[in-house]
Amino acid sequence: MDFDRRDPHPCYARARAADGLTFVPDLEAWLVARDADVRAVLRDPATFSSANALRPEVLPGPEAVAVLGSVPSGRPVALTADGDDHRRVREPLTRGLSPARVAAAVPFITERAAALVAGFAADGRVELMGRYARVLPGEVIGHLLGLDPADVPATVAGSHRAEDLVFRPMPVAEQVAAAGAVAGMKRTLDAHVRGRGAEPGDDLCGEMIRAIEPHGTLLSNLQNLLLAGHLTTTALIGSAVLHLLRRGQWELLCERPELIPAAVEETARYEAPIQGFRRRTTRPATLAGTRLPEGAEVFVAFAGAGRDPDVHDRPDEFDITRPVARHLSFGHGVHACPGARLAREQARITLETLTRELPGLRLAEPVEMTPNLIHRSPAELVLTW
Repeated sequence: MDFDRRDPHPCYARARAADGLTFVPDLEAWLVARDADVRAVLRDPATFSSANALRPEVLPGPEAVAVLGSVPSGRPVALTADGDDHRRVREPLTRGLSPARVAAAVPFITERAAALVAGFAADGRVELMGRYARVLPGEVIGHLLGLDPADVPATVAGSHRAEDLVFRPMPVAEQVAAAGAVAGMKRTLDAHVRGRGAEPGDDLCGEMIRAIEPHGTLLSNLQNLLLAGHLTTTALIGSAVLHLLRRGQWELLCERPELIPAAVEETARYEAPIQGFRRRTTRPATLAGTRLPEGAEVFVAFAGAGRDPDVHDRPDEFDITRPVARHLSFGHGVHACPGARLAREQARITLETLTRELPGLRLAEPVEMTPNLIHRSPAELVLTW
C-alpha cells in the first residue's frame, strides 16, 4: 500500500476498510486506523510498548552526533517510557499542566495573542505560521517554564532543529548547524535549571526538577516538553484556520463565536495535529484478527481514528456545527497528552482573537501540508484581509 505523507488520509481509509490490519512497507509497520483498534492498543501499554514511539526517519551523521554529545542527556522521557519509568516522568507534567495552572496562564496567552495579531493587523497580509502559529505556543511554554523571554526564541528554534535532525534529510553542514542549535537549547535549559538553586519553585519547571532531576534525565524531558508542548499546538492552530477558510466556515464562526470550542474539537478530529505514534509488541498479540509476533511494529494512527465512519457521521466533512464527539487526537490512556487542555486554550484564544480583529481573513495562496506524521500542519499559510 502506497503511503503519501502529504495526504495520508486515503491510506487510512483503505486500512479501515480492509480485513484485519494492513502492513505498510513505507512505514515498516502495521497500520492501526480504526477507532476501536487504536483504543485497544492505547489501553494495553503492557503489550504495546512505547519504547519506539518516535522512530527517526533520518539518522544524523557522526559530525552532528558529536556536537549533540557535547551536552549529555539521558532517558527515559515520557513519550517513550513504559511502566514505572513513565509514571515517574509523567506525574510532574500532569501536576505542572493542571487545569488550575492552565487557567492561570490564560491572561498571558490572551495578551500575547492580541499583541502578535496587532503586530501584523495593519499589513493586510501575513504568513500566519511564521508570524503567529509557531510563535505563540513557544512563548507560552517558555512562560510556563519560567524562562527569560529573551531566551525563548533561540530555545524554541533549537527544538525545531531537533525535529529537523531526525525527520528532514540535510547536508552535513546543515546537520552540524542544527545540532549546534539543539546543543545551545540544552545549555540554556541547563543554566535555567541551575539558576533555580535549592528552591526550584512551584511551577512546571519546579515540578520537573523535583521529580526528575535526581534521576539525571531532566534535560531530555525538558527538551521533549518543548517539542511536544508547542509543535502540536502550532499544528492545531494552523490547521484550524486553514480548514475554516478552505471549507467555507470562517464566516459562520465570525457570526457565531460560541462555536469556537466546537471548531477546535472538529479541527482536532478532522486533522489530528499528531497523526500517530508507533508501538512495539512485547509479546505475541492478536489485533483486529491479525496475529502479531513479539517485536512487531504498529503505527497507531490517531488521524485515521478521527475519520472512522463507524464512530463519526460524515467523517470526511469538516463541520463545526456537528455535535462534539469523542476523538483520539490527543491520545488515550496512560499516554494521553498531558498538555491537551493547554493546546485547546491556545487554539480557542487564537480563534477568538482572529475572528474579532480580522473577520475578513481569506486564503491568499495554495497551501501544502508538511510531510510529517508527528506534527502535521500547513507548511505556510498566507492570508489576506
